[in-house]
Amino acid sequence: MQINIKRIDQSLPLPVYETEGSVGFDLITRVDTLIPAKQLGLIPSNVIVEVPRGHMLMIAARSSAPRKKGLLTPHGFGIIDHDYCGPKDEILVQVFNFSDKDVEIKRGDKIAQGVFVKIEKADWSEKDSLNENSRGGFGSTG
Repeated sequence: MQINIKRIDQSLPLPVYETEGSVGFDLITRVDTLIPAKQLGLIPSNVIVEVPRGHMLMIAARSSAPRKKGLLTPHGFGIIDHDYCGPKDEILVQVFNFSDKDVEIKRGDKIAQGVFVKIEKADWSEKDSLNENSRGGFGSTG
């Protein structure tokens, strides 16, 4: 799949798949960014990506981020739509610093990973009822 991409700072590398088996590519930090303790922060990724129609770009935390940096993606993952690719649409990685110390992310640090996901849009067909049997409420399967 050929993807159009623009780097904000061309002295930093394009995102890369680190191994042949990698599903996600690494995004890196464009500028030194301080995330204060117990606060949200936005980390600039240095890229604007033109996501192909029929796909989304999912941005997820690297698996080492909580253990090494004390950072989580507060909503689990981010979704980049195919029309988020204008001149000011740099991908920003939202993180929450759950530690008691400020965390500094250095320019060039790997901050997240991106995965292209094929999507379909729903055509809604509203009904008065769907299933006569309820399987239970939130958390009902144990």
